[in-house]
Amino acid sequence: MPFKFPMTIVAVREFLTNSLAKLSADTLGWLAAIVLHCATLPTFLALMTGLSDKTPGLDMILFLWSGLVLLFLRAVVLRDMLNIITIGFGFILQAGFMALILFK
Repeated sequence: MPFKFPMTIVAVREFLTNSLAKLSADTLGWLAAIVLHCATLPTFLALMTGLSDKTPGLDMILFLWSGLVLLFLRAVVLRDMLNIITIGFGFILQAGFMALILFK
């Protein structure tokens, strides 16, 4: 009966080099989209609660939204449903926050 231990090590090494790298890259991309959405959250919450009357700079908002639109288009091209849903949901929340601030 042959000893199977070296095959297990080879299988684990193959998983770590092939699958784990892709999972890590996808997870980091998803986390990047969430962090970009959260960049303006403290300012929006401070405006809505009345703690501050200073709005975020328009250039910062435009750059953030441009980056998110590019990430959204990348997700559409790759048919990455997790990022499409995450970024789309973030756009809806940010638009809602802006509407609450504007029409308050």
